[in-house]
Amino acid sequence: MTLSLLDWRRRVAGLYSAARAVRHPEAAWHLWREGRDELFATHPESPLPPAARERFGGLPFAPYDAALRLEVALAPAPPLRLQLPTEGDGPVPLHRIGTAELGAAGVVDVWWLGGYGGGVFLPLRDGSAGQGTYGGGRYLLDTIKGADLGGSSERLVVDLNFAYHPSCAYDPRWSCPLAPEGNRVDVPVVAGEQLPPGGWYR
Repeated sequence: MTLSLLDWRRRVAGLYSAARAVRHPEAAWHLWREGRDELFATHPESPLPPAARERFGGLPFAPYDAALRLEVALAPAPPLRLQLPTEGDGPVPLHRIGTAELGAAGVVDVWWLGGYGGGVFLPLRDGSAGQGTYGGGRYLLDTIKGADLGGSSERLVVDLNFAYHPSCAYDPRWSCPLAPEGNRVDVPVVAGEQLPPGGWYR
C-alpha cells in the first residue's frame, strides 16, 4: 500500500506538471481532467469505493471559464496558526502566510501546511457547498501533494476551474482538513469539480 500511495502522489504531481507545461489554460485543464478520470477509475489508491468505481463515468465539472484563471499576489496578514482536526491523522498544523483576492469570490487566507517540507494550502468553501459541491469545500492548491499550478516568487497561479474535492467527499473512510473560517465565502463559484446527482455516498 505504501508504494501504491507513492505512485498515486507521483502521478498526481505529474498531471500538474504536465498542465503547467501547456500554454493554453483550457487545454491544460482538459489534460488534467482526463488524467484524474483515469486515476479515479483504475488506480488502487482511488478515493472512490469499489462500488462507485464500477459505475464511474468521469468526475463532473462546470464548463471552463477563462476569466477564473488568476495570478494573485499575496497580501500581508497578521500571523495565525491553526490546528485542523482530522479523524484519522490527528491535527494538521496551518500557518497563515497571507491573503489572496479571488475575483468575485473575494479575499481568502493562504496557508502554509506544516509537516516535513510543508507546502501551500488553499482550500475554498463557497456558496455552492452542500448543494452542487461538497459541503466541506474544495481545494485549489495543495502543493505538498503536488497540486500546484505554478507562478513566481511574487505570485501564485490560482485557477478556480481546477477546484477539486478532497478525498472525504467520495467516501467517509477518508479524513481531510476542511476550509477554515478565512476560506469560507458566501458567493457561489460556478467552476471546478461538481457533485453528481445524489453525491458519492450512495
